[in-house]
Amino acid sequence: MRLGVVFDRDLPPESLPRFAGELDGTAVSDLWVVEDLGWTGAISSAATALAATARLRVGIGITPAPLRNPMLLAMELANLARLHPGRLAAGIGHGVQEWMRQAGAAASSPLSLLEETITSVRALLRGETVTVHGREVSLDGVRLVHPPAEPPPVLAGVVSPRSLALSGRVAQGTILPEGLGPERLPPVIERIGATGDHEVVAFVYLCVGDDAREIMRPAAEQQAAFLRVAPEEVAMAVGSPQEASAHVRALWQAGVTTVAVRPVGADPLSHVRELLSAL
Repeated sequence: MRLGVVFDRDLPPESLPRFAGELDGTAVSDLWVVEDLGWTGAISSAATALAATARLRVGIGITPAPLRNPMLLAMELANLARLHPGRLAAGIGHGVQEWMRQAGAAASSPLSLLEETITSVRALLRGETVTVHGREVSLDGVRLVHPPAEPPPVLAGVVSPRSLALSGRVAQGTILPEGLGPERLPPVIERIGATGDHEVVAFVYLCVGDDAREIMRPAAEQQAAFLRVAPEEVAMAVGSPQEASAHVRALWQAGVTTVAVRPVGADPLSHVRELLSAL
């Protein structure tokens, strides 16, 4: 069981080195960086976090496949993996389709694009010469000159049933979005249908304090629209440190390998410290 922390997209990018450095001295195992349209780039964020730490695994959650040519993505990931062996996890997803259209990068078949991207990137990271003439991806005899000795795991950031099944088939792990509670996870994990060491990462909002639920109301409403559920159905690690830690433990018990908490507010690490004290 692993505990990660998400560097929230609304935090100033220049605060990442200090944020990462403080986490490096705790019991937290992972730091996750995001790539949402208009905020920050995940590759540069991951490079910054890796350089600022000595121990943490840095996860990318996630790079949208429509914005990333698989050859270039493999080159970037291989570079990070060679510079920081064993400390990178690479998440790839469909991207929010509205954002992909805004960026002029919408795919005709997001499912095909994700599968072809993940399989190509994994093969390239293994040092293979790759030729693909797929529905969305076209590569002709390309390879990495400097493949990593230890290829980083490639995970799929997905939520729909067909995409979950795709993740179980072609990825080494699955990244689940904020809001999925322990009671909803067993059928999700069943849809993934993976065998072996398939990592399941669950993002979850974290806010500790008496007014935590009220503070998190806007986030719950926004995530409810994404998940197409009622705001009260969006599960979060909120309330007292004991309540937050109980939620994290319940996610682990439901089959999650890595719980990545997403603390909010002006002092997000204070919530992490409270959680760690309770855990």
